[in-house]
Amino acid sequence: MNRREFMQIGALTLGGLCLPEVLAARELSGTSRADTAVILLYLNGGASQLETYDLKPDAPSDYRSVFQPISTDVPGMDLCELFPLQARLGKKIALVRSLHHTMTSHSDGGIQVLTGKTPPRPDPTSNSLSEHPDFGHVASRLRRIRPECPMPPYVAMPQKLYMTHPAYLGVQHGAFEVGDPSAKNFSVPRLKLATGSNGQGLNDRRGLLSQLDQLRSGLDQGDSLQGMDHFREVAFQMLTNPETARAFDLGQEPETLRDRYGRHTWGQSCLLARRLAEAGTSVISLSINTPKDGQEFTNWDDHILNAGRPGHFAKYMRVRLPYLDQALSALIEDIYQKSLDQRIMVVVMGEFGRTPRLSTGPRGVGRNHWPQAASVLFSGGGLRTGQVVGATNSKAEYPIQQPYSPEDVLATIYRHLGISLHQSFTDLSGRPVPIVSEGQPIKELIS
Repeated sequence: MNRREFMQIGALTLGGLCLPEVLAARELSGTSRADTAVILLYLNGGASQLETYDLKPDAPSDYRSVFQPISTDVPGMDLCELFPLQARLGKKIALVRSLHHTMTSHSDGGIQVLTGKTPPRPDPTSNSLSEHPDFGHVASRLRRIRPECPMPPYVAMPQKLYMTHPAYLGVQHGAFEVGDPSAKNFSVPRLKLATGSNGQGLNDRRGLLSQLDQLRSGLDQGDSLQGMDHFREVAFQMLTNPETARAFDLGQEPETLRDRYGRHTWGQSCLLARRLAEAGTSVISLSINTPKDGQEFTNWDDHILNAGRPGHFAKYMRVRLPYLDQALSALIEDIYQKSLDQRIMVVVMGEFGRTPRLSTGPRGVGRNHWPQAASVLFSGGGLRTGQVVGATNSKAEYPIQQPYSPEDVLATIYRHLGISLHQSFTDLSGRPVPIVSEGQPIKELIS
């Protein structure tokens, strides 16, 4: 094994910190530990509530969904006709149709729903970066790395959420990007060492650790590694533990289950997310735009011009929605079949909804940004499912029953993760910043 391979194993792409340093910083800051997990399916671009979970078939033609509703086994819980698999699972999901806020740009909306903080200078024309960590960074900060469960606490597939970062919590709490699990050559480079090149494991783990330290010694200044013995050992456990490697190995799953999820980015990411959550990862975020089977596919930003291409936006949603339906329904069924529905919570949301009134013109039809009304899907997490919470008016313009904020959604997530809503951190200016200022768990969902 050459020097470059060792450096790939020994360092994570988190601001140049080596893995032992990451673990040491996390251990010093850890205050919370639990075995629960959250899987977030982030609908990047802002999915239309009218074409997914809040159809208004009786609204005027220039407002109502371009799709037809279909019934579930829960009264009042109608879904888009392109969600037939989810429709069979009505009793295992809860829809909150009354999410709302005021941020109109993608990045600002994402910051609002993921951190619970309003950007200080909202700018609808730019991609802002959050000044505060999202809930995955917070979970990484507050959950201890356990030697018996050496899993990365925050994982992102295929890439990190672009509008948030760990901020004042430190780069060691950034999400671990693992790429596209549906790719033919998918692997997690940091974990390749776990089974060795021949898959038979490592015979000389202590010797390998010594070699790793020797390779790093030429790059580290002074005695920066002194006192890191414990954390080197934990890091080595993470990198070489067969259980950690096995969690990332989709080949452990039956082929029929992989087919049920779908052999595409959505499906295999959801399956890997379930495996990581089951193995001990606290938060897994999925932000997926494009499958790998040649289908034309964009994110959920459905204006008249979709990714610069004119056309009826339903053309793209007809491609997009079945991918989500297959992967999400398989994930929910799998979690319940494995009796993981108390441990794992699934959340599906984007940064906002879309304008109730369709925009029409010579170049197509679409909907613009609309933070005043959006829908969120929950499943598992020990929640009271099989219900619809909140409602919008007849045109899906704004909530008229049980309005909820992003802070309330985050409070529900933090409650599941065992993180106190009274928790606060000190920002770079020395001021205390609560993780949630005003939100409370959504009471209808709490058992």
